[in-house]
Amino acid sequence: MKKVVIIGAGPAGLTAAYELVDASKEFDVTVLEESQEMGGISRTVRHHGNRMDIGGHRFFSKDDRVVAWWEKFMPMQGAPSMDDRILHRDVPLKEGGPDPEACDEVMLTRRRVSRIYYHKKFFDYPVRMNANTIRNMGLATTMEAGMSYLAATARKRPEDSLENFYINRFGKKLYSMFFESYTEKLWGRHPREISAAWGAQRVKGLSIRAILLDMLRKLRPGSGDKSKVETSLIEEFSYPKYGPGQLWETVAARAQEKGAHICKGCRATGLRVENGRVVGVEYEQDGEARALEADIVISSMPVKDLVLGIPGAPEDMRRIAEGLPYRDFVTVGLLVHRLELKNETQMKTLGNIVPDCWIYVQDAHVRLGRIQIFNNWSPYMVKDPEHTVWIGLEYFCAEGDRYWNMSEAEWIDLATRELVSMGVLSSSEAVLDAHQERVKKAYPAYFDTYAEMDKLRGYLNGFENLYCVGRNGQHRYNNMDHSMVTAFETVRNILGGVRDKENIWNVNTEQSYHESK
Repeated sequence: MKKVVIIGAGPAGLTAAYELVDASKEFDVTVLEESQEMGGISRTVRHHGNRMDIGGHRFFSKDDRVVAWWEKFMPMQGAPSMDDRILHRDVPLKEGGPDPEACDEVMLTRRRVSRIYYHKKFFDYPVRMNANTIRNMGLATTMEAGMSYLAATARKRPEDSLENFYINRFGKKLYSMFFESYTEKLWGRHPREISAAWGAQRVKGLSIRAILLDMLRKLRPGSGDKSKVETSLIEEFSYPKYGPGQLWETVAARAQEKGAHICKGCRATGLRVENGRVVGVEYEQDGEARALEADIVISSMPVKDLVLGIPGAPEDMRRIAEGLPYRDFVTVGLLVHRLELKNETQMKTLGNIVPDCWIYVQDAHVRLGRIQIFNNWSPYMVKDPEHTVWIGLEYFCAEGDRYWNMSEAEWIDLATRELVSMGVLSSSEAVLDAHQERVKKAYPAYFDTYAEMDKLRGYLNGFENLYCVGRNGQHRYNNMDHSMVTAFETVRNILGGVRDKENIWNVNTEQSYHESK
């Protein structure tokens, strides 16, 4: 049997493990996972009966293979979920699908609502110049935004930074309102220091010219149709009953049933190489150094750590690897009876809370980047969704900095104070329970030595039996489905004896919005 070692039990690693053992009996597959949990950044954290989705994971994909794969493990619901039933909300149901009130392994259809919170008002995300936006901005600011866009159209800036990329497309006013602060929070760099290449994949295409014409039409009396505005906010996505980690725990269990070995608490530390091939993986378990022989290695560990763990790696490759930047983050979960945010939409929710899954915080006066409302992801994420609200507050930082090193009590205090200052909570006494999670290398970044990533890619491709998959394995801001596709392509190459790895590295390189279908 061929010995396959997979580093990391996130979406890419577990997908590869399952696909290999499902396709053939000739592979002896071992997965090394540093933590005690399945799913990597897509895990679900449990705390006192409530569940946290680390980062927020909508199950949506342009790739039909991915959608079918998800449904194989967790079929779409055939009956309403608890909140849809109570509120008499219509939701697509699959004939013969499981009832989420009676079955746990079920995928729910959820409503996607994401908005921007700016100056204590809600704006659509992505930014739309509709009646709600105009009303919140006021006529003077709206006209200023329009003139700013026209000025940007008349005099295009060289697209040598993300700042100029945004200004060319939205004008300086909208850029300063809706992009500048959040981008700097997320990456720890001002947009003028980040490559414009980042924007091509992450900004949903907007025709500002059409928006301006629409804006003028909507300024006419009686033109603001609220029902149409509400409808434009609603999109749908699939979501496991108990969050993304539930899917990956299920995948891990099924892979083990088919013969895969999943070893928790095993941190990969390096590779053993001979004559241009990887022959083993070194790792630590319970403080003890160990090693596994390998015929094939599939790595989803950070490229930086992978290269630095290769003995004899050229100095230039080590330099590039050491310079690859990452952004880490901390999530603070707070349980409260209610939020001070009014639900002024026409969307029905339990407790009439705001319907958002995510709220992006565009406020330079707080460090908070984004708020998740877990009740709206799935009512089963919350122990008592009819009487409490369970939220996740995301803070971006760098591993080892003073924010990363703050205690849980300090994080909870900071998060609570900021929500009170923003008008989201009435006071610190509103908090019933709290929990904090740190996430290392959550976001591979596109600056510093990333410009030389092609050199590193060429070096790693030189190891015929080494495959790099997933977000950190390729140092690319992949969504969960993209990470899975890198695993699909890897397994296809292994089964077909294909040596060229371009199909694996080319996943998610299209210069278009990653959720258009």
